[in-house]
Amino acid sequence: MQNVSARRVLIKALLIFLAANLLFPVFSSSPGKGAEPKASPSLYNFVFPGRQRLPYGDQPDLAYNLSLFDLDAMFASHIIAAPKAEDEYRVVLLGDSSVWGFLLEPQDTLSAYLNAAGLSLAGRQVTFYNLGYPTMSVTKDLLLLEHALAYQPDLIIWLVTLESLPRDKQLSSPIVQHNPVPVRTLIETYALDLDPADPALENPSFWQRTLVGQRRPLADFLRLQMYGVMWAATSIDQYYPPSYDSPQSDLEADDSFHGLLPPTLQASDLALDVLQAGVQMAGEVPVLFVNEPIYISQGQNSNIRYNFFYPRWAYDQYRQVLLETCQQKDWDCLDAWDLVSLGEYTNSAIHLTPAGEKLLADQISQVTFKK
Repeated sequence: MQNVSARRVLIKALLIFLAANLLFPVFSSSPGKGAEPKASPSLYNFVFPGRQRLPYGDQPDLAYNLSLFDLDAMFASHIIAAPKAEDEYRVVLLGDSSVWGFLLEPQDTLSAYLNAAGLSLAGRQVTFYNLGYPTMSVTKDLLLLEHALAYQPDLIIWLVTLESLPRDKQLSSPIVQHNPVPVRTLIETYALDLDPADPALENPSFWQRTLVGQRRPLADFLRLQMYGVMWAATSIDQYYPPSYDSPQSDLEADDSFHGLLPPTLQASDLALDVLQAGVQMAGEVPVLFVNEPIYISQGQNSNIRYNFFYPRWAYDQYRQVLLETCQQKDWDCLDAWDLVSLGEYTNSAIHLTPAGEKLLADQISQVTFKK
């Protein structure tokens, strides 16, 4: 009888395991069009303080941080997931690694300097949330904005640069590629000029979406929770190398930009429809677009290129296209492209020093929250 009972228990356990695997893709699928992000269990904002930046990193043992592609888990670990105060005016910052704060301590990021200004509006305390994320793609930003709207922002400040707007950059971000369902929904909902069948977007099989097939994402989720112990103790969330190379000053005599050549950069060459989708998605929540500062080289061939990213002709025409688009569509826009001096960049033509971030924060606060 004991052998029969043991077999029955084993068969039941096997059936439960198979059922869990078969049902997991159904219950773990991305929310449908218009749905709010699913609540994700998290020790952050409960046992540990919420993170100041979205999780990102490839040296987790040194940074107490890691990259994962579960948007619900990422947002649940962020301080924005804490309840919104009644007297809070909530501002979210979107953008690339310059907004996230590459090579910057948490207290030296753009959001930190904006919060340090102690701004208020109509008796409400203005609080800024850093939702920047490394990699340059405004479609990546739109994906994050969709999630951010569930946290009741009162203003969206979206930092952009030319390198985040070419069509061939839109689906190149890993976080976009590993979230194919919501990205395809965005393409369909806002009629974006992007190919939903692009092979860059992952197409996991049913087996890969089962509980067994999702072992790695589930392990990453658990690791993120465990790193909360050291994050809470140290506030370290990225690895700071002892040294790094400055932005390239001597440049190639190359006037091409993503396969485009002078003399003309067309508005159609840029994913301006993604920015329009963001404004439409935000609804009554105002959006401020900021053309972020760039490194302006004074070295060899600087008469041809501003920096590693940009030939002068393309960048100059981009600024004109962006200005005209802002005027035509009545968008609020701030062009801060040359705000920061040459010496206030770290390892990239877009990564600022603390002094550079402070300067940008002051400019944004003066323009947006005039005293």
